[in-house]
Amino acid sequence: MTIFEALRQDHDIQRDLLARLVETHGDSDERDNLYQQVRAELQYHAAAEERALYIPMMSIDLTQEKARHSVAEHHEIDELLELLDETDYSATHWLTHAKQLQDLVTHHLDEEEQEVFQLAGRGLQDKQKTSLAGEYQEEMQRQRSA
Repeated sequence: MTIFEALRQDHDIQRDLLARLVETHGDSDERDNLYQQVRAELQYHAAAEERALYIPMMSIDLTQEKARHSVAEHHEIDELLELLDETDYSATHWLTHAKQLQDLVTHHLDEEEQEVFQLAGRGLQDKQKTSLAGEYQEEMQRQRSA
C-alpha cells in the first residue's frame, strides 16, 4: 500500500462522517456522537498526514508549495472546528458552520487527491511511498488509541 492509498481510505471515512453529520438535527446525541467522531478523525488525520506526507514534501522543491498550501488548509479546518466547539448544537448557525466544514474538507480532500498526490507521486521515490504509508498508519493508530 502506498501513502496515497492509505490517505484515500481515511478520506472516504471523513466524507461519510461529514455527510451524516450535516443530516443531524438540534442538540441530539446523534449530532454529538458524529461531531466528536468527525473532529477526532480530522485532527488525527491532519497530524499524521503532516508528519508522513507533508514534511517529506517540504524538502522537495517540486512539492514544497503544495505541501505548505495543504498545511494552511488544515489550519482553516481547525479554525472551523473551534467555531463549532464554541457553538451550541441547537443554534441555527451550528448547521451552517458544519456545512462550511463539510465544503472546506471536501475541497481539501479533492485537491489532495487530484493535485497533491500526483505531484508528490513524481517527487517521492517508490520505496518512500510505501514506507510513508506505514508511518502514516502507525501515527493514526497511535492517535486513535491515545
